[in-house]
Amino acid sequence: MSLESEVDLMPEINKEKAMAKFVIVSVVLSVMFAGYVAGSPSAPAPSGRQQPGAADQAANPVVQWNRILLGIVRTPGAQPATIHATRSFAIMHAAIYDAVNSIDGTHQPYLVSVSGAPRDASQEAAAVVAAHEVLVQLYPGLQAMLDAELQSSLDQIPGGAARTSGMAVGQTVADNILRVRATDGSADPAQPFVAGTNPGDYQSTPPNFPKPAFTSWSHVTPFALDRADQFRPAPPPPLTSEAYARAFNEVKTLGQNTSTVRTADQSLIGRFWGGAIQNYWNEITQTAALAHGLDVARSARLFALLNLSLADTVIAFYDAKYTYRLWRPVTAIRAADQDGNAQTDADPNWLPQPTNTAADPSYPGAHAAISGAGAAVLDSFFRQDRFKLEVTSEVMPGVLRSFNGFSAVADEASLSRIYAGQHFSFDENAGSRLGRKVGRFVIGNFLMPVGG
Repeated sequence: MSLESEVDLMPEINKEKAMAKFVIVSVVLSVMFAGYVAGSPSAPAPSGRQQPGAADQAANPVVQWNRILLGIVRTPGAQPATIHATRSFAIMHAAIYDAVNSIDGTHQPYLVSVSGAPRDASQEAAAVVAAHEVLVQLYPGLQAMLDAELQSSLDQIPGGAARTSGMAVGQTVADNILRVRATDGSADPAQPFVAGTNPGDYQSTPPNFPKPAFTSWSHVTPFALDRADQFRPAPPPPLTSEAYARAFNEVKTLGQNTSTVRTADQSLIGRFWGGAIQNYWNEITQTAALAHGLDVARSARLFALLNLSLADTVIAFYDAKYTYRLWRPVTAIRAADQDGNAQTDADPNWLPQPTNTAADPSYPGAHAAISGAGAAVLDSFFRQDRFKLEVTSEVMPGVLRSFNGFSAVADEASLSRIYAGQHFSFDENAGSRLGRKVGRFVIGNFLMPVGG
């Protein structure tokens, strides 16, 4: 193939339309794809193993590669401990979207547009090569597995010029997005955390006393937001307030590991949502995309909107967490005799339902924030607030929860952290509002229809 094209990079956000001036970079795509010409990809031959959900994956490579990345981040040791996994999802799905959209041409690009990409190029090939290139660069130790997955994906796409040109578009977009994100601050050393000693100050929590996590993640360049504190919530209620006392006594009663007040269903809810919440929302989005029969272009846009929102929500809630540095319930309950509130009583032996507490300050709640963003994107994209779905648990195999809408999912995921003794209700309320603001901002300003 001999295809010369231009790549449009969009590095800045216009505050009125979330668009920016384009910087034009000329590249020759054929050089990059010598190994793929004539339908002979350089990846290893197919292994012959059956891919999970092969029938629907063949029709939807965006879902397929979302599943592959979920498998990676769920593999012990695969995800770097200092890099939040939402960054990987956002980069991969931004690359898939811009690659597919360079061919489809119906929506504004996120960051990269390959000018002159053939309209008959394979969107499927563009998607899988973009995803593969991103993941190989982010997880180089898994290249052999990823090469095999690439081969399997390409085997499902008819060979010829359309596939070859689609592959070239995918490679070009991925390389440019990776280049931009290489200096986003995610590799910078975390700032040392010094715990406060005053009532209300976050401290590492018993019984395992984990080291505070992602102390500098708010310094990572957002994917869509202007800055990390763009939607920073107001401070939590004062320790001496009635609002604090109500939330304190609620989690003290419902979240304790030996609670006799929490119902069996509440206990199940508290355990069901105990995994990485962004993984749940990616699986929920898979369910919605397949149920609605989305094509490649619409799937690419949906998953990009979701994961740009989730990544920026994480940056935003870490900004708030390390701004307010509020103690977790386990610390608050054990030290309630120091909070100056006559409506709270100390229990020096109190522990939450899963015993261990997440390794960061309490306010706002991460599950609520990510779930708020996920529900905001899905409700807006599908223009509906009712959609029957079943959700599986990352930590309770075989257990299903049924819901009548995305907001219902978000509400339960948020409540679960009270039943698990991890958060106060005001953490969850602030987190939900924060996530919904981020999600609505992203879906209202990015990846918009051309001319819309």
